[in-house]
Amino acid sequence: MKKYFLSVMLLVGLMSAGSVAPVQSIHIDGNAKDLVVRAPLVYIGTSHGKLQVYNFETKQFVKEISLPKIKDFMGDPIFAAAASVDYVDGRYLLLSDSGDKGYTDLWIHENNVTKKLLSAKDKMTLVKARFIDRDHILLGFLSNEAALLDVATKKLLYRVQLSESKFSDLAVNNDRSRAVFSCESGAVTVIDTHTGKIITELKGLNKDNVYKVDYQNGYVACAGQDRQATWYKVATGSGGAFAASFLIYATGLSPSARYVAYALDENNNITVYDRATRAKIALLQGQKSTLNAIVFVDEKTLISGSDDDTVLIWKLP
Repeated sequence: MKKYFLSVMLLVGLMSAGSVAPVQSIHIDGNAKDLVVRAPLVYIGTSHGKLQVYNFETKQFVKEISLPKIKDFMGDPIFAAAASVDYVDGRYLLLSDSGDKGYTDLWIHENNVTKKLLSAKDKMTLVKARFIDRDHILLGFLSNEAALLDVATKKLLYRVQLSESKFSDLAVNNDRSRAVFSCESGAVTVIDTHTGKIITELKGLNKDNVYKVDYQNGYVACAGQDRQATWYKVATGSGGAFAASFLIYATGLSPSARYVAYALDENNNITVYDRATRAKIALLQGQKSTLNAIVFVDEKTLISGSDDDTVLIWKLP
């Protein structure tokens, strides 16, 4: 009876929450591959090898960094997609394909100069990178290894194998002291970003690849290939799940972790829940392509990017 009651209450919540349209559209050069927000700026990595910086208060682009083209297997020039981007204290970070055997290039842009930190000769297959501070970069390898790069020396301070499963995503917490790594097994690993020490492994809720993760205020959200939208409390390992009708490609947590957003259906809609009460807050409708990123600016504002040239901004009711 209790289970039936909870199911009915959840259904009522789904029916009562209204749909929300985007309040602002940002047209970018290429598809959105990665998003980072430092309000009022959003840093967008695009498939056309650019990092575009947009001020969503003034509704203007304020900076653009372009990467040189690479050559495909036929020798023709193509864009080197900016698959991962970040910013801290005057330094911009870009991660792109090198065009050589699947190895990657890592770039730093500062004082209007773009320099290559890592190249194909370093033989690193990186998928994602994030600043820990202006002098250190956390790296996620395709092989599901975590490493910390010293910007000045270009040396790895540690390199840790997290599991034998293929890497999917990483996210850092509010103060960048910890990070969560997801992989194709469904388990997610939390590490100390300064030492590489494994803090805990969160598992049991996803049985397949976790495409995306977010880490806010002691909670981790997971977007699963198994159609399970899940979350964990890091301190206890406990959590919960929301079932979806389609593969879940993106997720995001509000800064307090009260709200959690997932791409739950094949129409690229974003569903926002109150994590604790499981009440549905809103259905965000208007994204046209497969979602790559959902980022909360604050408790009521979200930004999303997908496999097209439009980044959307949303306001929750």
